[in-house]
Amino acid sequence: MTMRTVALFGTPLRRRHSVVMHNAAFAAAGVDARYELREVDEAGLAAQVGEARRDGWLGFQVTAPHKRFVMTLLDEIEPDARRIGAVNSVAARDGRLVGFNTDVLGFLAGLRSCHPGELAGRSVVVAGSGGVGHAAVYGLASAGVGRLTVLDLDAAAPRRLAEEFADFATIEPLAFADPAVPARLGDANVFVNATSVGMLSPGPVVDVETVNRSAAVFDVVYIPAETELVRRARARGMRAANGDRMLVAQAATAWTRWTGLPDPSAVMRDAVAPLLADPDLEP
Repeated sequence: MTMRTVALFGTPLRRRHSVVMHNAAFAAAGVDARYELREVDEAGLAAQVGEARRDGWLGFQVTAPHKRFVMTLLDEIEPDARRIGAVNSVAARDGRLVGFNTDVLGFLAGLRSCHPGELAGRSVVVAGSGGVGHAAVYGLASAGVGRLTVLDLDAAAPRRLAEEFADFATIEPLAFADPAVPARLGDANVFVNATSVGMLSPGPVVDVETVNRSAAVFDVVYIPAETELVRRARARGMRAANGDRMLVAQAATAWTRWTGLPDPSAVMRDAVAPLLADPDLEP
């Protein structure tokens, strides 16, 4: 039997985290497969997706900027991915391509590392209404949180999110500068940073001193290992975690779909640990 293939499509592709995690899991499980990085623009994506229909492919993953466009190239899109409006993983079965999204499961797994208790009825503030914020809000709403406030530079972006999910969640959209924000942060049981602040730009995204001291703080950023948000929250004695567990959970969810084998999270976590610990790694 020929070696099976999985690839990540996107541009730019700078980090090797996915390659390291998936290939370590394949090796540990004795699966003859390899995970590759394939940098492609939108024009080249259709050809790559066509190749993935051939024998020898387990599936593929998609990152920015193709998570929405790839949906037009697939045979089936699972309900959660369609509702979120983005596909980041695809399973190949007998030439058919089924798109799904691992962001919600990954986000909830990461959040549990600092907030293991019930989410139902809790007051949550999410910073960011982009791709990750979209999945985070969907996951939180599905978990039955109480007050759900979404912050962004302009209230228009979270307002669109509130309208999109209006049939099953009540979302309060606010701009960061809105005078109601300090009160929402002060009442929060959970605060989530779903932006790139702390990785691509200095952080924290909000003044940690204004967040309820008993709240759990989850930062989706995993490079650096301790963002300024997480550092300041821990300094106040708050429960805080970064996005490394989310990263592993997303990868493990896709891997188990492709292979049908048991959860490889422990192997993946050990394999990626040196990369996550490298302070000189490019964000």
